[in-house]
Amino acid sequence: MKDLIDYQKKTYGKHVYLDYVNFYPNENDVSSWVLDIIRECVKKSGVKEVHSHSEVFDGSESPPGFASIVLIDESHVTAHCYSDKGWLALDAFTCGNHDPNIIVDMIHSKLIERCDELKIMNRQTVERFVH
Repeated sequence: MKDLIDYQKKTYGKHVYLDYVNFYPNENDVSSWVLDIIRECVKKSGVKEVHSHSEVFDGSESPPGFASIVLIDESHVTAHCYSDKGWLALDAFTCGNHDPNIIVDMIHSKLIERCDELKIMNRQTVERFVH
């Protein structure tokens, strides 16, 4: 009968995913601009940054675009872009007491300041560290 017991699911983290289209900001160095936004929003949220980096892809070996990451003591915040298609994927994963939705909401506000046509196609929040 042990397998019939209804266990209450507990979690210790959230992971937020966003998919955008029409990401064509009027910026010279888009990857650095996005990385700066992520870093600023992480700091404002009270989460501790551990490391950050952007890698730009020129299209010779990988599709043109970039990948940016801010490692935080609670996990990460990333942005991945296909610049020729105008696609941007953003995700934030935190564990503990910080809500990644707050971080991505701040990032979104900064992005739409320079991207008038930016549109969210998908947004999901997933519970993590289920136990």
